[in-house]
Amino acid sequence: MRSIRRWAYEMFRNERAIRFVIMVTPEDLKANAEYIKMADHYVPVPGGTNNNNYANVELILDIAKRIPVQAVWAGWGHASENPKLPELLHKNGIAFMGPPSQAMWALGDKIASSIVAQTAGIPTLPWSGTGLTVEWTENDQKKGIINVPTELYEQGCVHDVEAGLKAAEEIGYPVMVKASEGGGGKGIRKVNGAEDFPNLFRQVQTEVPGSPIFVMQLAKHARHLEVQVLADQYGNAISLFGRDCSVQRRHQKIIEEAPATIATSDVFEDMEKCAVRLAKMVGYVSAGTVEYLYSQDGSFYFLELNPRLQVEHPCTEMVADVNLPTAQLQIAMGIPLHRIKDIRVMYGMQPWGDSPIDFDGLSTTPSPRGHVIAARITSENPDEVCDPD
Repeated sequence: MRSIRRWAYEMFRNERAIRFVIMVTPEDLKANAEYIKMADHYVPVPGGTNNNNYANVELILDIAKRIPVQAVWAGWGHASENPKLPELLHKNGIAFMGPPSQAMWALGDKIASSIVAQTAGIPTLPWSGTGLTVEWTENDQKKGIINVPTELYEQGCVHDVEAGLKAAEEIGYPVMVKASEGGGGKGIRKVNGAEDFPNLFRQVQTEVPGSPIFVMQLAKHARHLEVQVLADQYGNAISLFGRDCSVQRRHQKIIEEAPATIATSDVFEDMEKCAVRLAKMVGYVSAGTVEYLYSQDGSFYFLELNPRLQVEHPCTEMVADVNLPTAQLQIAMGIPLHRIKDIRVMYGMQPWGDSPIDFDGLSTTPSPRGHVIAARITSENPDEVCDPD
């Protein structure tokens, strides 16, 4: 809200040119959450688990139609990675400030995105779907859209303990058992040997009920690097540098820094090119993050793509000087990347010009300015928790 109001004042000399309608649970209302005071209008929704409120796609659509609103921004967590949301909004003529449902499914799902990455020739760690690729015709390439057939998707999944043990044996221990719909530390377990596999596999099943599961080799001594991508509705996609999110606790990022300096400039440039190629392959729109595991020997492996803005996006904003929520808004309005002021300035162009930018054919690319480190406050005292991992 702050980002978009700042942009609205710059564009229209009126920070209230865009109005915000928010959903509020009784718990957040009681806590007097800051965002409630900032919004123009709030709609009370049921309390309890997020299936009753912030993750309830039908409820979001119902409120969007009743108010009515022109666009929906889903933030992070909750319904932000549910392809059903952009699909339903699109059917009802409401803009979604994020990728279309097809692109969200192809890249937001960990199994499907790994298959797409393999099709694009991007390295992946050995996993239960190693070698699976999509037959992609020249016509598909022109459209910039790739679909992962259900039968192919199923081949990458591990449906039971027996199949998981077989896959883990082929990959080699230690392995990670992961739920494709997991995230934020949920639905992921490290397995050191076959004797531990059945119990840990069932834990993943219980933690993310109904989610497809896959097995992947554990990357030892790897760094967690990511590339911020931004794409418009006209097939243009660019990279906004990267972040290093290697310092984690229970698979949740604690310290983030931008730019990522551990990789050489040549290697990171290759990672950025792969991220942009991936975005174009699925017809991606809006902001997204391609995550990699990076080894000290210079090799890198595709991990997943988050089809939304991430909470660590301010790090990128500071080194790129690009207001990402407003870029999402402008893209949802149908504005191409080369018409967005922050992007033009980043590429050394006049801020308000209309001249197109050949993002692929530029001889020099922008460089990040300065260095940023962000630390996340956690709700846990690690000294009071006994955790062998």
